[in-house]
Amino acid sequence: MPLTVVRQNRTLGAAEDLDFALSMLAAARTGGIGPTLRIYRPQPTVALGQRDARLPGFDAAARACRAHGFEPLTRKAGGRAAAYHQGCLVLDHVEPGLEAVTGSRGRFAAFGELYASALRQAGVDAAVGEIRGEYCPGEFTVHGVTGAGRKIKLVGTAQRVVSGAWLFSSVVVVQDAAPLRSVLADCYSALGLEWNPDTAGAAEDAADVDVDIVEAALLQAYSARSPLVAVEFGELADSLRRGGATVSNTAACPVS
Repeated sequence: MPLTVVRQNRTLGAAEDLDFALSMLAAARTGGIGPTLRIYRPQPTVALGQRDARLPGFDAAARACRAHGFEPLTRKAGGRAAAYHQGCLVLDHVEPGLEAVTGSRGRFAAFGELYASALRQAGVDAAVGEIRGEYCPGEFTVHGVTGAGRKIKLVGTAQRVVSGAWLFSSVVVVQDAAPLRSVLADCYSALGLEWNPDTAGAAEDAADVDVDIVEAALLQAYSARSPLVAVEFGELADSLRRGGATVSNTAACPVS
C-alpha cells in the first residue's frame, strides 16, 4: 500500500505541530487518511513525558526550557524529556491497523533499524541500542559514533496507539547539538533525573551531513519498503479541518 509523504515546510508553532500529529492519528483511526508520513523541521521544543509532568521539579524544568528559548510541552506518547530544534527532523508516521496495540514492540524494532540504515547510507556509523546515561532512554535508540569513539544519541522514538490506528513519532538530530545539551542539562537537573550530557549529539558529529542529506536518505529508506507519493501539506491540513476527508493521491507525484 502506498505511503503518503507530506513535507511540512512551515511550522505551525511548537504546540500546534505536536497536536497536528494527534489529529493525523484520529483521522487514521476513522479511515479519513491512510498510511501517512509527515516530515518537518521543528521550532525549539522540549517534549516532556507524562511521568515528567508528575515530578515536583516539573515547573522549574519548564522555566529552564523557556530560559533557553525552548517551548516546554507535555506529549501524549511515552518517554522522558527530549529536545529538538530546526537542526532536527521530526517524522510523524500514522497508519490504520487492527493490530495497532499488539504490534507496538515490533514497530520500535523495525523503525529503529530503518532509521539506522538510512543514517548509514548517509555515511553515519549508526546502530540500534540504548546508550548508558542517555536522555529519554529507550531500548531502540538509534545512536552514532563520533570520530573520537563516543556514542551519541541520534534518533529518539515514541508511539501513541489507539484502537484501530497508531502514531510513530521520531526525532532525528542532524545538526547543532550544543543548544540541546544545554537545555537538557538544566531540564533534567530540575526534574532530579540523572543522565550523561556526552550522550547528546548530532549526525554531523559523526559524518559530513546536513538536514537535506539525511532527509533524502530517510526517504530512500522508506521507498525500499513501499511506494511513496507526495501530497502537499495544505491538502492534508484541509482534510483534517473538514473532519478527516480522504486525502487523494490521484494528482500526487512519486517521491524521489
